[in-house]
Amino acid sequence: MNEDERWMREALAEARLAAAEGEVPIGAVVVCAGHVVGRGHNQTERLHDVTAHAEMIALTAAMESLSAKYLVDCTLYVTLEPCTMCSGATAWAQIGRIVFGATDDRRGYRRLSPSPLHPKTTVSSGVLADECQALVLDFFKSRRS
Repeated sequence: MNEDERWMREALAEARLAAAEGEVPIGAVVVCAGHVVGRGHNQTERLHDVTAHAEMIALTAAMESLSAKYLVDCTLYVTLEPCTMCSGATAWAQIGRIVFGATDDRRGYRRLSPSPLHPKTTVSSGVLADECQALVLDFFKSRRS
């Protein structure tokens, strides 16, 4: 297992916590210098807050952990392509790298031009994509049954 898969498994664990709480199963971790410095999963239902996305919670936790508002040397691992709001937050945080699993053709940031990401942010996608996508699809399938 490579490093990206290792950390994406951590994000998947967060996504499973979200699912267990009845939330859309999206999870995120922020890694810096080989350590998780922030983690989060969707909590929009529990907190009654549409901004309580996994990425937002993980970014906030990382900034608190590092006592810094910029995350230049950090990587955000998230199970689903970040939305416009979350990608904007990563730009403000100047996150160095984003790695996501499944794409989001409806609300993902890649629909936008120009990109809302910080110009120095690098992106990798498709890491454990099938597993990440299956969590979301199974969640919504169970809601419709």
